[in-house]
Amino acid sequence: MHELGVTRNVVAIVDEAAKGRRVGRVTLKIGKLSGVVSDAVAFCFDARIATCGFEFATETLFATCQCGSRRLTRLQGEEMNVKSMELMEAA
Repeated sequence: MHELGVTRNVVAIVDEAAKGRRVGRVTLKIGKLSGVVSDAVAFCFDARIATCGFEFATETLFATCQCGSRRLTRLQGEEMNVKSMELMEAA
């Protein structure tokens, strides 16, 4: 789902702009021709918003915040990068 990537970028932009302050609301304007489904972004956004804003390291996907919430924003660890590749010469 490409909306998840869009949502991650929005969260990163808002987080950087907030400079540590708590964010109460984010309003997006999504153009009709953007190819982004607004309901899907809303779903992804709701799933990634932490309740208290506390940052901590976790070793599993099933971590719980000190406030008891499981609604966490993962800052890293979900990435997947191509580490290397081997190319063959054309036949």
